[in-house]
Amino acid sequence: MWVRRVGIAAALVVGVLAVLVGAAWAFQRSLVFVPDSSPVTAPDDVREVTFTTSDDLELTAWLVEPGAGVADREVAVLYAPGNGGNRGGRIGIGRALVDEGFTVLLMDYRGYGGNPGNPSEEGLAKDATAAVEVLRSEGFAPGRTLYLGESIGTGVVARLQADRPPAGMLLRSPFTSFVDVGSHHYPFLPVGLLMRDRFPVETYVTSSDVPTTIVYGTDDEIVPAEQSARVADTAGRLEEVVALDRVGHNDPQMFGRPVVEALVRLADAHVGVSAP
Repeated sequence: MWVRRVGIAAALVVGVLAVLVGAAWAFQRSLVFVPDSSPVTAPDDVREVTFTTSDDLELTAWLVEPGAGVADREVAVLYAPGNGGNRGGRIGIGRALVDEGFTVLLMDYRGYGGNPGNPSEEGLAKDATAAVEVLRSEGFAPGRTLYLGESIGTGVVARLQADRPPAGMLLRSPFTSFVDVGSHHYPFLPVGLLMRDRFPVETYVTSSDVPTTIVYGTDDEIVPAEQSARVADTAGRLEEVVALDRVGHNDPQMFGRPVVEALVRLADAHVGVSAP
C-alpha cells in the first residue's frame, strides 16, 4: 500500500510539472512581452515617423529633435525600450536627451503603441533594423549614431550593433541572456529548453568592438545586478560602468540624469563632439 501511494504521489507530481511546463511553453511570450498596445498621439514637439520592416509591417515611432536655444550635436540616439508600456512613457527621457543636443528616435516594437504585429525576438530585431534606417534617411551616419537599450532593449541593440555598428551604445540594466533571467525567476522550470526568445546579450557584447557603457541598479528586482556586472566584465570594449546604489529596475533614476549623463560622456568620447 505504501509503495502504491508513493507511486500515485509521484505520478501527481509529474503531472503537475507537465502542466506547468506546458503552460510555460504556451504562454511564455505573454510573460516576456507586456505591451501597452494603445495608440499614442505625438506631442506638439515630436515628429511621428513611419517605417516598414522587412516582413512588411508598418510601424510608427517618435523623432524628438533639438529646438531653438539648444546646441545641436548632430548626433542621433536610437532608443530601444524595455518590454512594457509604449513610447509615451519614455518621452521624459527623450526630452532630457534632446536638451543635451541629441536627436532621439523613440521606437515602439510591433504590438506596442498602436503598432501591428506580435512581439518576438526575431520580430524586434527586424523592427530595430528598420528603425535605424530612419536615422540614416535623416542624415545620421553610423559614426554619428548611438544606441540606448533599456532592459530587453539591451538584447535588441546588442544584436543590432553586430550588423549595424554605431559610434557607441549604452546598455541600461543588461542581462547575460534572457534564459538566465528566466532561470533566476523560475528555477523549478527547464527554462533553457523552453525559452523561445533568448536575447544572448553577453555573447554579442563580448565579441563587440563598439564602445559600451553599462548602467544598472544594485537593487534591481527584475534583472539581477550580478548579470549586468558580468556583461560589463566581459564586454569587448567597455567604456564605463555606472552602478546606481540602492536603485531598482524601474526607479526614476533609470529614466533620468544618470543615464543621460552617461550617454553624454559616451558621445563626448567617441563621436568627437564637445558638450553643448
